[in-house]
Amino acid sequence: MSTTATLILILALALGTYALRLVGPVLHGRVELPARVQELLSAGAVVLLVALLATGALTEGGGFAGWARPAGVLAGGVLAWRKAPFAVVVLGAAATAGALRALGAAQ
Repeated sequence: MSTTATLILILALALGTYALRLVGPVLHGRVELPARVQELLSAGAVVLLVALLATGALTEGGGFAGWARPAGVLAGGVLAWRKAPFAVVVLGAAATAGALRALGAAQ
């Protein structure tokens, strides 16, 4: 691909991104989505976040990340569910993963 074609592609993608971001504020209040569509969009957002969490927690380099990382994520999730402060959630997850790795449970 030539430099000119690459530059045109980048500009087109930038304009498309800007246009998509502009649509929200421009159409806010003018378009009313049905309640069912709003429910599906909310559920879709949750599913995407859970998939991202699972992928990040369970895999590394195309393979299983070991048991320490999912255990740390689980510990952080439990602390967050129990409404612990954010710093406690992060430190608890890191401490759990670190302790398991120190004990040799990385794989």
